[in-house]
Amino acid sequence: MIKIAVPTKGNMVESHFGHCETYTIFTTDKDCKIAETEPLSVTGGGGCKSDIAPVLKSKGVSVMLAGGMGEGAISVFENENIEVVRGCSGNITDVVLSYLKGEITDSGVICTEQGSQHGKGKGHSEGEHSCKH
Repeated sequence: MIKIAVPTKGNMVESHFGHCETYTIFTTDKDCKIAETEPLSVTGGGGCKSDIAPVLKSKGVSVMLAGGMGEGAISVFENENIEVVRGCSGNITDVVLSYLKGEITDSGVICTEQGSQHGKGKGHSEGEHSCKH
């Protein structure tokens, strides 16, 4: 079983995790299928200066599937032992299912304050992911 958090706008991946007002937490069962979803609302934004990483960790989250994310935020999540996969976009359920099938890897794109460089679609860096982690 793993728990995966996705910054959410409607039922789509929010393009930058710090701008979202809701995260959706997906819990998988022993067969790597989505067993449960739980919305988590945040007030004041969910960026790297918020307490969202420890909150997600306390809920058992071990993976964050995000659109774009800056270096500071990545460090905050790494300090909580939450794997960050950037470059995700589209319907949140479809993205999680693609991740569980090993079809998504981290894009390696880091957002900067001068302008975001968000990845589109599936990531292209090395490393495979599957529910067998």
